[in-house]
Amino acid sequence: MTISRNRVDSDDEELGGDLARDLGRALDGEVAFDAYTRHLFSRDASMYAIRPLGVVFPRHADDVAGAVELAGRYGVPVVPRGGGTSLAGQTIGPGLVLDLSRHMHRILDIDADARVARVQPGVVQDQLNRTAAAHGLMFGPDTSTSNRATIGGMLGNNSAGSGSVRYGMTIDHIRELDVVLSDASRAHFAPIDVAERTRRAGLPTLEGAIYRQLPELLEASAGAVATGFPPYWRRACGYRLDRLAGDPSFNLAPFVVGSEGTLVIATEALVDLVPKPRRTVIAVGHFASVLAAIEATEDALACDPSAVEMMDRTILDLSRQKIEYADLGRTLEGDPEALLFVSFSGDDERELAGRLDRLAALWNRHGHGYHTLRAETAQQQAPLLKVRKSSLGLLMAAGSGTRRPLAFVEDTAVDPKHLADYTRRFRQVLDRHGLAAGFYGHCSVGCLHVRPFVDVSEPEQVRAMRAVAEEIKDLVREYGGVNSSEHGDGLVRSEFNREIFGDELYEAMRTVKRIFDPENRMNPGKIVDAPAMTENLRDAALAPAPPIRTRLTFDVVGGMRGAADRCMNIGLCRKSATGAMCPSYMATRQEEHATRGRANALVKALSEPDPAAALGDERLHEILDLCLMCKACKSECPLGVDMAALKAEALAHHHDVHGVPLRSRLFGAIRLLNRVGSAVAPLSNLPVGSRVLRRLMDRAAGITPHRPLPTFQRGNLIRWFRRRHARSADAPQGEVTFLADSFTTFTEPGIGRAAVELLEAAGWAVRLQSGGCCGRASFSKGLLDDARRRARALTARLVRSSQPGSPIVGCEPSCILTLRDEHRQLLPDDPNVRDVSGRVRQVEELLVEAIDAGRLRLGESALSGRRILYHGHCHQKAEVGTAATVALLRRIPGVEVVELDAGCCGMAGSFGYESEHYDLSMTVGNDRLFPAIRAESADTVVAATGVSCRQQIRHGTQRVAWHPLELVRQSVSTG
Repeated sequence: MTISRNRVDSDDEELGGDLARDLGRALDGEVAFDAYTRHLFSRDASMYAIRPLGVVFPRHADDVAGAVELAGRYGVPVVPRGGGTSLAGQTIGPGLVLDLSRHMHRILDIDADARVARVQPGVVQDQLNRTAAAHGLMFGPDTSTSNRATIGGMLGNNSAGSGSVRYGMTIDHIRELDVVLSDASRAHFAPIDVAERTRRAGLPTLEGAIYRQLPELLEASAGAVATGFPPYWRRACGYRLDRLAGDPSFNLAPFVVGSEGTLVIATEALVDLVPKPRRTVIAVGHFASVLAAIEATEDALACDPSAVEMMDRTILDLSRQKIEYADLGRTLEGDPEALLFVSFSGDDERELAGRLDRLAALWNRHGHGYHTLRAETAQQQAPLLKVRKSSLGLLMAAGSGTRRPLAFVEDTAVDPKHLADYTRRFRQVLDRHGLAAGFYGHCSVGCLHVRPFVDVSEPEQVRAMRAVAEEIKDLVREYGGVNSSEHGDGLVRSEFNREIFGDELYEAMRTVKRIFDPENRMNPGKIVDAPAMTENLRDAALAPAPPIRTRLTFDVVGGMRGAADRCMNIGLCRKSATGAMCPSYMATRQEEHATRGRANALVKALSEPDPAAALGDERLHEILDLCLMCKACKSECPLGVDMAALKAEALAHHHDVHGVPLRSRLFGAIRLLNRVGSAVAPLSNLPVGSRVLRRLMDRAAGITPHRPLPTFQRGNLIRWFRRRHARSADAPQGEVTFLADSFTTFTEPGIGRAAVELLEAAGWAVRLQSGGCCGRASFSKGLLDDARRRARALTARLVRSSQPGSPIVGCEPSCILTLRDEHRQLLPDDPNVRDVSGRVRQVEELLVEAIDAGRLRLGESALSGRRILYHGHCHQKAEVGTAATVALLRRIPGVEVVELDAGCCGMAGSFGYESEHYDLSMTVGNDRLFPAIRAESADTVVAATGVSCRQQIRHGTQRVAWHPLELVRQSVSTG
């Protein structure tokens, strides 16, 4: 796919057009001033929205300096941005946004002996930790957003996280910084001696002014600096004059940590690393209330933990509703109102077990909780940690429409000894204003992330929000705590800083801003001289959604726009090393190719006066184009943003405006094509080896000549089933209907044969349903009217031809699961659809039940003693999970089964066959899947449930991937 390097709207105001032109000439990085990019970067994970003038994607420090210089020449503010996961609104603002995450993400050096790393600001925390782990090291601060939070964002914010009781905050781990100053000059901040400080102070530059004036300010404000800061240590607020005053080396690197891009822009950082503990064990206390969990914190702290985290029932209940987090519910005892996660880290296994024993004894002695779960292995801990790190997203999922759990009093911290009493009074404030809230956070350091549910589109709710913010600000001060303890001031709390710090210290901070940024160009309106917290609210500024007729049912408040606007920009779709979401972002690192970017683009389109026409916009289509419709976002996004359905609907409207392309019609009719191909095989397989015919297919329909085509089989599944002799034995399990899908039926019939034979061996009478297509291919191409017709016909046929209540199964996940998902979106009120969707099961489920009941026996086979590497289909993972398939494979005698976490294969049905998408498809496969398979020995057996996955694996690795049912069939005992 060709993407233009620079984008400018033709209707941009003159200032934006001129600045964009000059930036495009001066910088190596991309420049984007189009309306969609500006909208995407108008939001972060906060409750605010401010549209910038444009966005720059710097490739190096020279680009950063060049952008700052040109912005200053035009009088335009500059807003640096990392992952865009700010909860307080630090990374949005008018002017020019600098996205430092797309290109500036290199780890430049790790010195294991000195325990330091030199990194660019776009390096993601987990990325650094994976590299440092090879040296037995890690970066100390551990945020819940570690899989997408950048080091630059962490130092801008002074982030902390769950381990801060042991490792402190980001400010404690920044040794040196290379920065761009507000006049576009460069500086290096590091410890310096008196002579060097004197030399720098004599420079006739902005850097010289900083080194001259800051010491004078510290001397003049010594009293305020000594007494004006909140007494509690966990501070992510204001400018840290207290740290600078006590630093004989006058190191400005830690001083600018937490300054939110208002003083400098960091382009490189030397960060401290700490030894990585070899082991971690976790105790999970079960409690009858939040307060009971908090009251148990004192005993936990007495055992020297590395973290103490609390999670309330709101988040627990939400985790149970999502496949991605369902494992947690299976490990808990009873129905707790709150959990307390107490982690112990170290190298001595016996010592860690002793701490678990001591904690359990203390809780038992003092009557804390009703059960303590011990998680001592990585397997036991995985479901716990997954939910804990996703607490924010899960809580956000509890919102409905514009009533959301908002971050405005979520970052306070008090001494843990006051936490129980403080939380009790906090609840009283919320109750007085009639606000419900979710509670989670870091009990070890007295920080609870409390998210009241507020609808800021209602003026009365905005007034209540502000009243609560003011009362909590006063309450936390009463306990000697801090209003911003790790999420920063931003737009949400900066307004209160004069009151929090007092006039003298606040004025000293204003002077700091003037020293570093005389023209007020660096991210203005944060920390000092900020607008009211109730300005620039995202939902309040969004116009009511104009009416639009959709072909799919979006069962949320606000219809299609509401489904897109569920995204709260927490950025989990920007992770890169786990799960499948979002494959196109992993390949491109572009915001618009993440689920978040696409959702925000759709919100913009659906807010236009004519949303149907806006859905036909070519720029919007470009943003949606690289979505592989893998459906990973439906399960992995805590808010369940279903981009596959949203894209399908948008494509349908695009077709209304522009017509349906030939290629879309061809792929939408895949069942007919495959059936004809099978009927005339082997003649139909001639194009496979003909370069001339492949080039013709490329020119006529955009089907790439670089990828092998499937081979049609004349002896397809339907013919085999008609000609075979069915089992004469009784079928004690009754009847099961097997869906003969459009793919394996005609190109890999051996898989269907294996499924039928296994089901019959397990005691089922198999009825083959081969009379129609599920409509999956039409759906993915936006041919929703055709998909609806096919869905109606197939479900009616299934109801007529099958016994009521009998299971309906299939071996291609994308097809069989269409019956329980997309059909309900297309025909929500159709009784046949409801009936069929409730009967859909996986073949693997029935076979596992049969094996465990003794009806199906597996014996030794050629697979015994071998390793099976299993790659699950994305739709399967999103809809039902892979547990049944893995369980079935593990019942094959003598095998070792390893399930890959290798993301999406990149094929995505027809996507990988499309000429303009072929390179991206292979890039996605090469990210994790291909390397994992290539690393295996030749004796390893590769298994994959999806036809696209098997095709991609064969093409990308030259390894055959088997369907799990084929492997099980080899192991069926004949004795």
